[in-house]
Amino acid sequence: MKIKVDFDLCESNGLCEAMAPEVFELDDDDFLQLHTEETTDENIENVRRAVAACPRAAITLVEE
Repeated sequence: MKIKVDFDLCESNGLCEAMAPEVFELDDDDFLQLHTEETTDENIENVRRAVAACPRAAITLVEE
């Protein structure tokens, strides 16, 4: 699955980074950065938690 972020909706509140720091990071200007768009067996559960926690529903998972 691929990770997609709607940056127009994203508030950069950092919940996703707290749940999946291996995938999401807020840069020095508080803009969300993705380390990868790909999910793996190791990160999928953390990414799913981040998707569920996003208050603006800015993060989605898309089947490849």
